[in-house]
Amino acid sequence: MELSVTTSRHDDVSVVTVVGEVDVYTAAQLRAALDEEIAAGHAQLVVDLDEVSFLDSTGLGVLVGRLKLVRNHSGWLRIVCSNERILRVFRITGLDKVFGIHDSLENALAA
Repeated sequence: MELSVTTSRHDDVSVVTVVGEVDVYTAAQLRAALDEEIAAGHAQLVVDLDEVSFLDSTGLGVLVGRLKLVRNHSGWLRIVCSNERILRVFRITGLDKVFGIHDSLENALAA
């Protein structure tokens, strides 16, 4: 399955919307989109994973790495996800304690 990554701005927040499967083959596309935002000086990121059907350790690694980068710039990275299958991956790895995970874009932006 292909991966679609689009970016939009909501005030000072970059919203990166991801659709498809994030795995060893597609994670570089997500990494590039997030790196582009960070390089442009946008350290407040919301990654919308609501339309992601699969997320593996490579994708998690991209998210963790970008979280560290934005924190170095006094920023943050929040996740939007209501897909139970993807949420389970965050819970199993303990990353649900590391990321702010929200059930809607509105809640992530308001947090």
